[in-house]
Amino acid sequence: MNHWKKLFLSLITACLILPVTSISAATEEPTGGKALVPVREIAKKNGAEVSWQQKTGQITISKNDLTIVVKVGEKQAIVNGQVVPLDNPVQLTKGVTYLDGAFLTEVLKEAPEDIFISLVRAGDGKEAAGYVHHSVSKVLSPTLLSQLWTSLEGQFGEITSEPLAKQIKNNTVHHNVTYTFKTERTSLNITVRMNHNGLVDDLYIAAATPDVYQKPGYDDPSSYTEQDITIGHGEFALPGTLTLPKGDGPFPVVILVHGSGPNNQDVAIGGAKPFRDLAVGLASQGVAVLRYDKVTYEHTYKVASQPKFTLKQESVDHVTEAVQLLKKNTQIDSTAIYVAGHSQGGFALPLIIAEDQQHDIAGSILLAAPSSSFVDVLTEQQDELVDRVKQLGLDTEVFKAQADFYKNVAAIVKDPKYSVDHLPDAFPLQPAYWWYEQRDYVPSELAKTQHIPMLIMQGENDVQVSMKQFQSWKSALQGHSNVTYKSYPKVNHILSSYDGLSIGQEYMQPSNVSKAIIDDIAKWVLN
Repeated sequence: MNHWKKLFLSLITACLILPVTSISAATEEPTGGKALVPVREIAKKNGAEVSWQQKTGQITISKNDLTIVVKVGEKQAIVNGQVVPLDNPVQLTKGVTYLDGAFLTEVLKEAPEDIFISLVRAGDGKEAAGYVHHSVSKVLSPTLLSQLWTSLEGQFGEITSEPLAKQIKNNTVHHNVTYTFKTERTSLNITVRMNHNGLVDDLYIAAATPDVYQKPGYDDPSSYTEQDITIGHGEFALPGTLTLPKGDGPFPVVILVHGSGPNNQDVAIGGAKPFRDLAVGLASQGVAVLRYDKVTYEHTYKVASQPKFTLKQESVDHVTEAVQLLKKNTQIDSTAIYVAGHSQGGFALPLIIAEDQQHDIAGSILLAAPSSSFVDVLTEQQDELVDRVKQLGLDTEVFKAQADFYKNVAAIVKDPKYSVDHLPDAFPLQPAYWWYEQRDYVPSELAKTQHIPMLIMQGENDVQVSMKQFQSWKSALQGHSNVTYKSYPKVNHILSSYDGLSIGQEYMQPSNVSKAIIDDIAKWVLN
């Protein structure tokens, strides 16, 4: 089989979900040419179904998301709508249809991620671990994989035996296969991240929610292009997107830094994708934007295997690598590289600036960014939520219990008898090291010592980072003449305008970043 056909088959094979079965060599060759195999026999061994239309001579082989259509006498097959040339025409001999053995072997070959997920479902962690790359083998151990399915059922309820859907999405780092399962309480997405060697490199597990996001009115696809890029290298490389304005560059650029939690490059939450909105909105006004999947999203279990994982590793290091990448891009103005941090990303921005030893960053943009220590913000956030729930006349019991839990966490972190060298034995929010290594970090205090231009933006309807934090930035930086402040009366934490009193429930509804925020960022950057 020639090279390009082999390449095509290897690509489509990566998208299949079929059990592996070795093909017997004991099949006749009707024409005496290359080995042909009986279609129905081989399909049956692989759990596929075959239908035959006598009038047309068309044979359809189907299993899960794979459909192969061939026709007697033709020297091609249609695989999921794509034409694939065959070395021999399909033949009918003594009532048996024969097809290229090499082709059928490749197409019906089972993908390793399918074998892996089947073994995990069966609780066979020892066999499943054989499909795991060494970089994550310590955490995706035989013991964990043996218990994973039972653990998920304990959290989400009994899981159906077969996936409702299988979705494939490749990026520059992983071949991602997401299996959606129905549970007693919800639907569950299990994403198996495969590396380029065909081994399991990580997992991402989350409740499946419908994608109700709607593109904003300011999204003009004719005004920008998008390129897939990779931030960093090695086992923690991250896939991303560079959104470029149409026209002749070089362009100023904004690097987007995520808030807390394992966020993808769009920061998809409910009905919102604020980083996507910022990217297309700013690019439409002549400002390039670089966004990427967060390390805790793309490498979830690998991060979990590191007991001394830090805020620097989470939110700082990849920005440094992104800056170096952009400096080499001829379409980017290397003197106009800006960094915009949302929530925890803004909290980390003074650390990012401190890391910028070559002064490559021209300015920083803080979006709903805490100015106080992390535990102080956490406590304030919980009090603000309870107060707003009470204002809305809702039952505060559950919210008060949640507030008490986080206040207890804050108290343990502040306890002077604990430190990075003496962690509590049973800290309620792991990893404990992450909390203690940044315990004394106050972003506004570090920012006092820096003199980079800053744009600080805050929604006045934000339940997670209140206006108290915005005022603290003003107080801390009152002697800095190159800081611009903007606040927006109706804007909530995900940067969208909301008429009601925000308590976060509105995040599930379709929304977009306020155009006023995008306009103000573009104006500040371009000026």
